[in-house]
Amino acid sequence: MKRLRWDLEPRGTPQRPYRDTALVYLGFAVLIVVVATLTGGGFVRAVVVATLFWAAATGYSWLRWRRRLAEERRRP
Repeated sequence: MKRLRWDLEPRGTPQRPYRDTALVYLGFAVLIVVVATLTGGGFVRAVVVATLFWAAATGYSWLRWRRRLAEERRRP
């Protein structure tokens, strides 16, 4: 019988964390524009909201990555 393993091994740091984060949130921003346009929302408003979302989410994530990477460098 197989057993579930709930204790996952910690994942390593991605090779390019900043770029990966920006691309993931860019995909979400495009999704915001597509959904807004398909549901009858204004295209320009959707682009503005998506741009603000992308900038805020990417900026916050980059700040978190910067802190995490600095912490990893301090560890022996």
